[in-house]
Amino acid sequence: MLGIEIPGFKRLFLANLVLDYNGTLACDGKVITGVGERLELLSDRLQVHVLTADTFGSAKEELAKLPCRVSVISSENQAEAKGDYIGDLGPEECVAIGNGRNDRIMLKRAALGIALLQAEAASMEALLAADILSRNILDALDLLLYPLRLTATLRD
Repeated sequence: MLGIEIPGFKRLFLANLVLDYNGTLACDGKVITGVGERLELLSDRLQVHVLTADTFGSAKEELAKLPCRVSVISSENQAEAKGDYIGDLGPEECVAIGNGRNDRIMLKRAALGIALLQAEAASMEALLAADILSRNILDALDLLLYPLRLTATLRD
């Protein structure tokens, strides 16, 4: 559990980290360097979930040695499936990270939504649904490893 008090925003009690795969944890189907180490550190405090349609067919293999639950979702109605996944976990205990249009509902439903602008770009709908925009996944994960950064960004 990760507890963070953010004055003028909200008190967060996060138990789940829900991540998109391609465009978020991976570029062209390969996990971005540095992601594994950060997920290892965060897995002591958060249950890590990866949701993907697995466009490149490599997610399970790429993530096999990392402490995360990988869920391959249908290529149909992805946004709703990701939103429902957050709903089933309990949105008030979730932080979600993604970049695509299909991430917009999970970013909006989660207690904390972080959108990314990396090599694969970002959907405007994802950006508008999120609480924070981060320039890359390493910086986004570091927000959770060093939560005072969240306070500095989100306080009133």
